[in-house]
Amino acid sequence: MKTKTKKKLAILLPLYLSCVLSVSANQNDLLELSVEDLLNVEVISVAKKAKSLNDSPAAIFVISHDDIKRIGATSIPEALRLAPGIDVARIDANKWAVSARGFNGRFANKLLVLIDGRNTYTHAFSGVYWENLDVMLEDVERIEIIRGPGATLWGANAVNGVINVITKNSADTQGGLLVAGGGTEMQGFGAFRYGTKLNSDTTARAYIKGFKWGENSNQAGDDAGDDWEKVQGGFRIDSQLTIQDSLTVQGDAYSSDINQRGSFPIIEAPYQNIVDENIDSFGGNLLMRYQHTFSSTSDYSLQVFYDFYDRDEILFQESRNVIDIDFQYRIGLLEWNDMVWGLGYRYNHDDFGIINTSTLNSESRNDQLFSAFVQDEITLIDDTLWLTIGSKFEHNDYSGFEVQPTARLMWAPHQQHRFWGAVSRSVRTPSRLEHDMSMLQVVRPAQPPATPVVAIVSQNKNTFNSEEVISYELGYRTTFINNVSIDFTAFYNHYHELRYYELGAPEFKGTYVELPANISNQLKSHTYGFEIATVWQMLDWWRWDANYSLLQMDYNRLNGADQLGSSPQQRVSLRSTLSPWNHVDLDVLFRYVDENISISTFGTAFIKDYVSLDIRLAWRPINDIEISVVGQNLLAEKHFEYRQEIVTQDAYIDRGVYGKLVWQF
Repeated sequence: MKTKTKKKLAILLPLYLSCVLSVSANQNDLLELSVEDLLNVEVISVAKKAKSLNDSPAAIFVISHDDIKRIGATSIPEALRLAPGIDVARIDANKWAVSARGFNGRFANKLLVLIDGRNTYTHAFSGVYWENLDVMLEDVERIEIIRGPGATLWGANAVNGVINVITKNSADTQGGLLVAGGGTEMQGFGAFRYGTKLNSDTTARAYIKGFKWGENSNQAGDDAGDDWEKVQGGFRIDSQLTIQDSLTVQGDAYSSDINQRGSFPIIEAPYQNIVDENIDSFGGNLLMRYQHTFSSTSDYSLQVFYDFYDRDEILFQESRNVIDIDFQYRIGLLEWNDMVWGLGYRYNHDDFGIINTSTLNSESRNDQLFSAFVQDEITLIDDTLWLTIGSKFEHNDYSGFEVQPTARLMWAPHQQHRFWGAVSRSVRTPSRLEHDMSMLQVVRPAQPPATPVVAIVSQNKNTFNSEEVISYELGYRTTFINNVSIDFTAFYNHYHELRYYELGAPEFKGTYVELPANISNQLKSHTYGFEIATVWQMLDWWRWDANYSLLQMDYNRLNGADQLGSSPQQRVSLRSTLSPWNHVDLDVLFRYVDENISISTFGTAFIKDYVSLDIRLAWRPINDIEISVVGQNLLAEKHFEYRQEIVTQDAYIDRGVYGKLVWQF
């Protein structure tokens, strides 16, 4: 670690310890879970069935409802900072770059994100508009995070990880909940949710929420023009139709008013147009899930959802409609075999309107995806050794037929020790814009009599195929020390046919020189590293969580090849969860993020390493009311986390404080 970083840590650790000193006490909901309980939490994202985290042969991490509350998270990306191996960088007030095990960026495309099993990635660029993804955080039961491939169950684009946000059953959110607050950055926010019984077997809830987020600042200290506001509402109905049959229907709708200070290239002088832009974005979804249970080892489910969004911004106007149908069947064969298989269909329709600096082969397109999967868990030695094998089979309209197999082995030589290993193949299929769009990427002005150079990124649908990774993982979990758990994962990923821009021969166009940059698949890379997550229940009322991630990314160098997103080499988080009395909580989250390089149309940005400290103090004067104060990014007035690939100007993330009132009735 660099000398300057050591100096920072030497100053900050005494401050950190002084913040958490206290006396005596009782447990709260989070601290009531023992270290063994934390490892035995049931997850569904690894095997598409309920299975304890400890027995899951994958690098999985769970963020609970109380974890989200106690760090004072105001969004899903903020909560994800708790997980090892997840790179979370805030671009400005309304944009995030989130990835797993490298390749981060605003348009990161190797991480699959689900909300209650609903696929949320956009076919426009195979990534996620994080500002569109919102739920009432008070209704989140947990967030399951898989680092590493999850394509065998979840399909293409689950290359480096899967994030599944799981909300509570409406039976667990009965009565009323009122949330209100505001502060320096998140200037005002509020939410109201009410749950009730519709009959003896059916429960429901409905909610509405909204917020206003203020502007950050730029390097000069001026306003960054990135303030935004959003209103969202939704509902959920859960019905136990019979002893064996259950039905869930849920939906959400939102409207956002997003500001950004953007810059896009133009061929004529001054060769760059800087604007303060207002983005109108709205959308919604509707999901239905039916499940029939035959026995404890056999069931099937049918899920159907419709999703749409509409965005009007400076690059293009886009509307998108998605219909997804998913069927899965689980059956236990004999006593040593547990199989799950399924079929899926997805229909995608898009319309692109006015497009600045870009052209599309067609303004509207319909795409279809057909899929099937099978995964079998075989008990080789009772309570000791398990083998899981399976594969996903898909056909899409861009790269055709894809096969994504995996093999996983879990060995439990002792009750307190788990070893596992996995080999997987996953692909990232071409997106709509990669397949059909040509874009004016950058203009380099020149002094007369020379002419400016114009770089045009062009699709090459005949040669651009899916990106591929072969992943190798080894993991170990243990609780051999009382009140301490350790979860360790090492990985090596070998990527083939990564996207890059192949420079062509320059051509004189009269007033400028055009430099073509064709999208191609000749870039290779390998990444490797390890992640470790530890929990120490020091006292009944005091818990420590420490995470460390190391990532190394190596590329082969080709003419015109830029790194397709990058991530810090090291990330560290240290968290203290303290409840000195039943009615008081004190939580402290310390993070260190290593230096990084971000490549964009504005050039290369060298992002300095930084440290961050968040503190939350909560008081419950009576059982149904909680008052909390949260300070975020307290160690510096502002810091820089990421530069977006295109359009927006740099924004620095400001220090912030907010207060919050929660009333349950």
